[in-house]
Amino acid sequence: MSDVVVVGAGHNGLVAACYLAREGHAVTVVERDTVVGGAVSTVERFPGFHMDRGSSAHVMVRHTGIVEDLELERFGLEYQDLDPWGFAPFGDEGLTFAVDLDRTCASIEAVCGAKDADAYRAFALDWSARNVRVFEAFQGAPTGGRLGRTLWGIGSGTGLSGLELSRQFLTSADALLDAHFDDERLKTALAWMGAQSGPPTHEVATADLVGWNTVMHLRPPGHPKGGSGMLSVALQRRLEAYGGRVLLGDAATAVTTRGGAVTGVQTEGGLVHRADAVVTGCHVLTALELLDSPPRDLLDRARRTIRTGNGIGMVVRLGTSALPQYAGAPDDVHRSMQLLAPSRQALRRAHGEFSAGLPPTEPAALAMTFSAFDDTIAPPGKHNVTVWGQWHPYALANGETWDGIREREGDKLIAAVDRVAPGFASSVEHVHVQTPLDLERELGLRSGQVMHVEMSLDQMFLWRPMPELSGHRVPQVPGLFLTGASTHPGGGVFGASGRTAAGVVHSSLTRRGWGRLGR
Repeated sequence: MSDVVVVGAGHNGLVAACYLAREGHAVTVVERDTVVGGAVSTVERFPGFHMDRGSSAHVMVRHTGIVEDLELERFGLEYQDLDPWGFAPFGDEGLTFAVDLDRTCASIEAVCGAKDADAYRAFALDWSARNVRVFEAFQGAPTGGRLGRTLWGIGSGTGLSGLELSRQFLTSADALLDAHFDDERLKTALAWMGAQSGPPTHEVATADLVGWNTVMHLRPPGHPKGGSGMLSVALQRRLEAYGGRVLLGDAATAVTTRGGAVTGVQTEGGLVHRADAVVTGCHVLTALELLDSPPRDLLDRARRTIRTGNGIGMVVRLGTSALPQYAGAPDDVHRSMQLLAPSRQALRRAHGEFSAGLPPTEPAALAMTFSAFDDTIAPPGKHNVTVWGQWHPYALANGETWDGIREREGDKLIAAVDRVAPGFASSVEHVHVQTPLDLERELGLRSGQVMHVEMSLDQMFLWRPMPELSGHRVPQVPGLFLTGASTHPGGGVFGASGRTAAGVVHSSLTRRGWGRLGR
């Protein structure tokens, strides 16, 4: 018998498993897939091409201390810095965003002028300081008291009143950008990077999606050598070194209960794993539906309240003979996330089509070219290029099907790169398309929603995924706990949810906390 069974070997589930095993709990992870990591995994799509299945650039986890705390370098994790972290081409010029603020401001001055460069420097210093506080709030359970303590004094030193600070956080990102900058090219690049969480930057309360970008001036995003999945592989090895185990290829089919309390997990292969606690790393609705006897009122309310939305986007994984070449790009451009959006108007048009249930006429794209410096993910002389496109609706309103338009929509993303890097399309030799439907089929991302639950303000912090489930536990079902992108602090490669959930589970099983890790 295990003390704890974790359902799903995504990175948050594995983080939770590692911390619980380190505290002496007997931990078993069950996973339907044949590889660990879920949306943080890497597989060979074409001979010699090791391609990520979900995320590629790791931003938040590098700020958590989890990698160092679990000594994941000992288990094969080697991060390569993405510095510069962003490049946005506009005609014969381009904006480079590097960790070094001086270099970034020099690039902005050369393209947009000294006024915007000075404004960006002030903006980056101000909003990075604010987001250090926000990040601390992301690192533990989102109780009112804890949020108050960590966010108290945010913006101190700005000379702004509390009302003005709160107004800035509640405004739209576009309004924030308009208040600080003049050049539309700078505003477009920052808006497109900020939109990666899903909400468009013209919506209210999206200001900090742009402000959050500034933490990348404190520490760069990272690419694990060997692919995104090397984080998950290192977590599996770390767990096994602690005495835990991961069982692949055997999906959980039920969370078993007796008298309303959890007793374990049953799998597709007919195994029953008895446990005192079950931690689910899958989508929150999937977790509740796994219960053999779910509280009907809770399940009904969750289905009505929690918004998964209509997907976010899609991606193509390309095997190429060359890297995209952009005019005005620095020599190290291929370390960056390449922000391929021509204007904020184009972003709004793409989101408008998405809102109407239509595939974008000309999708905004983000390209990543990590084989430029990681020789393990492509054959010699070849390259591994990822192109993410936003927004692409899971449910189409025009009578088309994703299986019917997969190739056409994939070609649009290749064309989006070719428009700013002429000749790139002719270098493409292999194409693997992941539509919103494919993301659901392969990775269990309901409706192709890579964040599990929409990242809108009313589904963040102590409202994520809904108030009664925000504490990483299901109060109506003793012994059932939640982690993953459905829970605070949300999607992306983070790990904080897994660590926080582990603290909640450990406290519940032992009636004692574990200091800082319990947060």
